[in-house]
Amino acid sequence: MLQDAKRKLKELGYKNIYLWEDPPGTYYGWHTHQEDEVRLVLEGSIIIGTEKGVYHLKAGDMLEVPAGTRHWAKTEEGVKYLCGSRK
Repeated sequence: MLQDAKRKLKELGYKNIYLWEDPPGTYYGWHTHQEDEVRLVLEGSIIIGTEKGVYHLKAGDMLEVPAGTRHWAKTEEGVKYLCGSRK
């Protein structure tokens, strides 16, 4: 599954793809990125909020966050996901 997920992100033009894990109770306050970012959840769940809405992501879900989009993230149960960026 991991290799298929990485291939999917590469096909969408993402680079610098890496695996990341956050334990329960992790919180990232409001911030932005200079490039488009993607999160593809492999295990667990994560909540990501933007000024347009709040997204509850679980295994198999993906969220693309355009460059400059203010967002935050938190975990309740912990999560393992792939990250990537593109210009």
